[in-house]
Amino acid sequence: MIISSVAQAVSPYRQLLVGFSGGLDSTVLLHRLMRWREREPDVRLRALHIHHGLSSRADEWVAHCETLCQQWDIPLIVERVTLTEEGLGIEAQARKARYAAFKAHLLPGEALVTAQHLDDQCETFLLALKRGSGPAGLSAMPARADFAGTQLLRPLLGETRGELEAWAREHHLRWIEDESNQDDSYDRNFLRLRVLPFLNQRWPHFAQATARSAALCAEQESLLDELLREELAAVTTAEGALLIPPLAAMSDVRRAALLRRWLAAHGAQMPSRAMLSRIWSEVALAREDAAPRLCLNGYEVRRFREALWWITSPPSLRDEVLHGFTPGQPFTLPQGGGTVWLRGQGNVRPPAASEKVTVRFRASGLLHIVGRSGGRKLKKIWQENNIPPWRRDNTPLLFYGEQLIAAANLFVTREGWAEEGLRFEWTQ
Repeated sequence: MIISSVAQAVSPYRQLLVGFSGGLDSTVLLHRLMRWREREPDVRLRALHIHHGLSSRADEWVAHCETLCQQWDIPLIVERVTLTEEGLGIEAQARKARYAAFKAHLLPGEALVTAQHLDDQCETFLLALKRGSGPAGLSAMPARADFAGTQLLRPLLGETRGELEAWAREHHLRWIEDESNQDDSYDRNFLRLRVLPFLNQRWPHFAQATARSAALCAEQESLLDELLREELAAVTTAEGALLIPPLAAMSDVRRAALLRRWLAAHGAQMPSRAMLSRIWSEVALAREDAAPRLCLNGYEVRRFREALWWITSPPSLRDEVLHGFTPGQPFTLPQGGGTVWLRGQGNVRPPAASEKVTVRFRASGLLHIVGRSGGRKLKKIWQENNIPPWRRDNTPLLFYGEQLIAAANLFVTREGWAEEGLRFEWTQ
């Protein structure tokens, strides 16, 4: 019966990538999926173990997972990740690294399966309550969610940790005990070790009741999504920016609901009410001549042309002078800035043998652009071409010697013009 319920929970997928830590929860999940595969041999399973490097026993855990997957004939991928300090805390950084690895390893037609259970759901709800989250945060974890072009499936959400442990004991499974799970300085462990035992002692079905509350919150959010879908589309540009003027005419409550859904559409972590207020007051309503921005976990909310934009925090290459660029050859820019070429048919003259070719990201003085009368400063040219501020310090400029020749994909100067020449391209 349990094997059938797992099969139903992951239907219609037959190719699954399983997040496998080696702990109790993921061991039970992988074991049940393996048993399902025994019944239906066309099922394809792969496991992915994330080596965070946080524990001195991390290599032992890899060996344990390799042995178990070999016994069960399940291909195992071991991904070693390095956590970066982004002010998120270790738990959030580790989670971010895990899901980035899941995304990187998913194959076409494959779904991701993870082992969160009913107690995890209860903890997630209480953590959201502690943060002062609204219905979206209190919805906790769905059994199914869109992820990386496929779906993230959580088939164990209806079972408690105790029920999973009973299965493991019955089938003589071995699993890893992570010593960090006993460290109650982490919020989730504090709830698991100190709070939930008291709540469950007083109210034995507290976790189930919490899950029902989360489901009701999710239903309300789903209804709001339906009701606001057309309105959100009407105030969102083709580039994904959110128009400010129509939002300004709305009530605070309606505007906040649309802002949340706009951020969710970009995959943003749901902000607090205070953060939503800051987005509106500090970015949308900043003075006209300002270039406001608000940083959120490696992303930014910016304002440009009376709209809010959600962007990856861009690198500034403003002071870079890059040598070694050769016509006809791809040239990789630093800090993930993309690739530039000088090739094909266009209007950029090739460099003379005596001209030193460089790629830069700023230019001074008055510039004379083909097709425009008079000279202009680069800032004015950016404005006329509707180039947003966050792209102005990383848009590649082609120089021959000290002379600006062209801006990638945008313009050619009079000094760089040729009736039949090359094209200065930039791909990101």
